[in-house]
Amino acid sequence: MTPPREGRTGVAGPAIPLQATPADRERGEIGPEAADILLTVNGATHRVRLEPRVSLLDALRERLDITGPKKGCNQGACGACTVWVDGRRVVACLTLAVACEGHEVTTVEGLADGDDLHPMQQAFVDNDAFQCGYCTPGQLMSAVALMKEGHDGDDAEVAEWMSGNICRCAAYPNIRKAICQVRDAGDGRTGKGGEA
Repeated sequence: MTPPREGRTGVAGPAIPLQATPADRERGEIGPEAADILLTVNGATHRVRLEPRVSLLDALRERLDITGPKKGCNQGACGACTVWVDGRRVVACLTLAVACEGHEVTTVEGLADGDDLHPMQQAFVDNDAFQCGYCTPGQLMSAVALMKEGHDGDDAEVAEWMSGNICRCAAYPNIRKAICQVRDAGDGRTGKGGEA
């Protein structure tokens, strides 16, 4: 049996994480204490101080007061917190905010152009594609993204690529109708024929 090293009691306990040194920070490394980062959300850059373990969802909702993304399951299973990072959809509850520094984050608040709704937002209204509305921000972000990704060929494909977004009110048929309305209209901001 190896004797305990000097300064050790031999009793197992939780490790205390080392703090980042100034040299670590210069290399871009941060430790467990809060650090200032820059988050670009919907075209605006925000300086926010947070610990490296803070999720993008919590940074958006609790630090930046951007409340469109919702906290549903907080496990990445429901899609209520879906946002885009550099145009790719991610679940914000499982994405670390510090990993988004230097990247463009887009939330549902960034879809509309001023007072003009994005065509997908208007299609959701036209087709009553929501009931309680809790999942709607994530549904919208995924719906626009799936069209940009080219996964809007038919209803079955739309259903498959939207399957990561749960609607507890079961508005799925109307959500699919809204997506198909935008697809069939060939709107230039979404879908295979255009860019979002």
